[in-house]
Amino acid sequence: MEERVSLFDYELIVDDDGKRMLAFGKFAGRAGLIDFLHGLGQRYLSLGYSTPFLSLGQSHMYPSLAAAKAAVIAIGEEIATYGLPSGICPIVFAFTGSGNVSQGAQEIFKLLPHTFVDAEKLPELSAGKSLPPHHQSTRRAFQLYGCVVTSKDMVAPKDPSRCFDKADYYAHPEHYRPVFHERIAPYASAIVNCMYWERRFPRLLSIDQLQQLMKNGCPLVGISDITCDIGGSIEFVNKSTSIERPFFRYDTSTNLYHDDMEGDGVICLAVDILPTEFSREASQHFGDILSRFVTSLASAKGLLELPSHLRRACIAYTGKLTPLYEYIPRMRKTMIELPPTPANSLPDKKYTTLVSLCGHLFDKFLINEALDIIETAGGSFHLVKCDVGQSIDDMSYSELEVGADDTTTLDKIIDSLTSIANAHRGDPNAAEISLKIGRVSECGIDDSMDKVGPKVLILGAGRVCRPAAEFLTSYQNIDQVHVVVASLYQKDAEETVDGIKNATAAQLDVSDTESLSNLVSQVDVVVSLLPASFHAAIARVCIELKKHLVTASYVDDSMSKLEQAAQGAGVTILCEMGLDPGIDHMLSMKMIDEAHALNGKIKAFTSFCGGLPSPAAANNPLAYKFSWSPAGAIRAGRNPAVYKFLGEIIDVDGSKLYESAKRLRLPELPAFALEHLPNRNSLMYGDLYGISKEASTVYRSTLRYEGFSEIMAILAKIGFFDAENHPLLQETDRPTYRIFLNDLLDVNNVSTSNTKVNGEETGGHDDELISRLMMLGHCKEKELAVKILKTIKFLGLHEETQIPKDCSSAFTVICQRMEQRMAYGHNEQDMVLLHHEVEVEYPDGRPTEKHQATLLEFGKTENGRPTTAMALTVGVPAAIGALLLLQNKVQRKGVIRPLEPEIYIPALEILE
Repeated sequence: MEERVSLFDYELIVDDDGKRMLAFGKFAGRAGLIDFLHGLGQRYLSLGYSTPFLSLGQSHMYPSLAAAKAAVIAIGEEIATYGLPSGICPIVFAFTGSGNVSQGAQEIFKLLPHTFVDAEKLPELSAGKSLPPHHQSTRRAFQLYGCVVTSKDMVAPKDPSRCFDKADYYAHPEHYRPVFHERIAPYASAIVNCMYWERRFPRLLSIDQLQQLMKNGCPLVGISDITCDIGGSIEFVNKSTSIERPFFRYDTSTNLYHDDMEGDGVICLAVDILPTEFSREASQHFGDILSRFVTSLASAKGLLELPSHLRRACIAYTGKLTPLYEYIPRMRKTMIELPPTPANSLPDKKYTTLVSLCGHLFDKFLINEALDIIETAGGSFHLVKCDVGQSIDDMSYSELEVGADDTTTLDKIIDSLTSIANAHRGDPNAAEISLKIGRVSECGIDDSMDKVGPKVLILGAGRVCRPAAEFLTSYQNIDQVHVVVASLYQKDAEETVDGIKNATAAQLDVSDTESLSNLVSQVDVVVSLLPASFHAAIARVCIELKKHLVTASYVDDSMSKLEQAAQGAGVTILCEMGLDPGIDHMLSMKMIDEAHALNGKIKAFTSFCGGLPSPAAANNPLAYKFSWSPAGAIRAGRNPAVYKFLGEIIDVDGSKLYESAKRLRLPELPAFALEHLPNRNSLMYGDLYGISKEASTVYRSTLRYEGFSEIMAILAKIGFFDAENHPLLQETDRPTYRIFLNDLLDVNNVSTSNTKVNGEETGGHDDELISRLMMLGHCKEKELAVKILKTIKFLGLHEETQIPKDCSSAFTVICQRMEQRMAYGHNEQDMVLLHHEVEVEYPDGRPTEKHQATLLEFGKTENGRPTTAMALTVGVPAAIGALLLLQNKVQRKGVIRPLEPEIYIPALEILE
């Protein structure tokens, strides 16, 4: 700046469509794939296969790009003539991204005999179904297969009823879960990673996912990480490599890294200076494009005389920052001047809040506008987090801690920031920005971790979290417990702990291992209420730091394999500590152990459990409501089930599950008209509870109000649970719900004079629907057909309104309607009902006894804040698990369930 230089960033020189005009990406892609093919030959040789790839050198070994391409073409001809060993075929290359890097890599790949396939065809290809007959019969394959993977193949909405939306994914990646390890990686021989990644997005491939893939026999041989993003989208890539030694080997079974090609695992190329391998061509390319700008740069007498693509890329002009980059010293100043305090960093301001900004912050001047608002109002800010988008389409994300001397000023700042966000909504051409505002706190320093006494970290700020936090902070028979609730969004955590004494909020991305470790190291016990897919990674951190962990989720394979490590570290990983699983385990084992203590044997074990609306809220034809997406509940009703009844193993096909429902009346609760459906695999619970050999009946079921399953079974027969794309829903002109219903039932869209059905006035279309339901065999009686018609009309499936564009199948249509029409009202309560029965026989002639245990819980509203029964019965048991660990009442180490007396006896006493 002192030398009054003008500084241009060549990576920011983009055209009006946001496409880079000056880039080395294609050269990186070309060199990266050639080098990888070279290493692939060596790796296959170490695995016992000789391939033409062995004769290919690295990119820098050839005098020119043309010579390197000629060498690739030569091995392609060899593959086309002699083929590849059948033991490694089909060889599938998965390319991520569609930018310059990916285009360069694909350019080299296309020099080989190849076929590109769509992602959804990979399973078919892997099974050999896509190969021509003469290829299927030979022992060698004469081509490679490529698959270009885009974001829709890498992630899926967490809400199964929603469809992938690229714009929504970039704006709200937290709404999506990774699926690359399910849809692509199991079929890939090589992954060529060419995509840009930010930490707020799901990883392409985590260590856990890769380890499980290799354990399952995945054909993956190696990864060419041309992006060379250390600890990025491919988690195990922990270092860059050199041109001289371009590969390392990662052994997934031992989690160790090696510099050779021999042994188990996958090879990885991670060179970060690939374009230099074609230095002459890359330099010529760069110079040719740069020379187009020289005249403008030399002749312009001021910044405004420069073409727009150069103005946008100009960071400083004649020693001064240009307006677009004036935020740089302002943001750097907050990082330099403030001391490194652990949390809030504005000690000179009495009131602070965390502001999360997401949008085109840096390429559309919006960050400058936001900072101007803060400073003009007399506030100050501290940069907490910043992720910058790398193209004109990418969103940027920043978190600012904003401070002010009084709440009036802070409110003014928040209002002004909100106004600039709202100003851009609804205009697709506007500079997009969105924001979240955290809770205002007095005094900035967060000293929660310095408090004396036991500390519990709760991961996740969903509806289950608050009951857990309230229980832990209010329990009297232990020193005051301090709870820290950590969530990806600070605001969510703050709302959860609002009003709870001795509870504080923290922002945490659990995929950031360093930040997770920092929080875990400061507490005594961790409770994870996040989705089960996160638990193994969290458990590894807890084991490393020797901290106990509680979850409410089932023990899966990824958790089971941590048993030995947890035992060695003296750590307890207490899983399945919720309702089902959780309370059901504890009530069952209490009755079973008591019977065994009296020399009794369990003759029959039956369990009924369900989350239901309270009777007052069961006010629709299905007598059921959803507190989240209906998709999961509907899919659960299509799962197969198996149980033992009077010594016979009963298998229930998933398509017949609703039809297998049976009526249930509980003498203790005569007002409830219930039914039950078998719940998945009941037999495994016989093994868990140690009664498989003695019990002739082992049955677990799901509860619903009577009539639910009958209606759901007929909706399934109509076709509403079909998840395949429906032709009508693929058309540009959207059909109405009525047209779609008519198509499913093959009904003519008629409207005749009204008639009476069971005393109710209906139209001709209704009569035809009833007729079709009976004619198709869906309903045998007219009374049932009328009930189905009422359900259809309640859900609005007969209406003359257009079906939304995000509905592509009958399944998404019914999910969308159920979510709208069957949600809980503001003052409505849910209910949890759990009922166990055991039949005990004794060898000494004593009469057979029946024992039972029942839990009935309703949702509550206290101080205007509703808490669901489901949240109570999941959150409180998890909190009790943490409490028992704090009190050292659990002696068992390793990965355990609450099946032992040392857990279930005190836990049930507390619950009572």
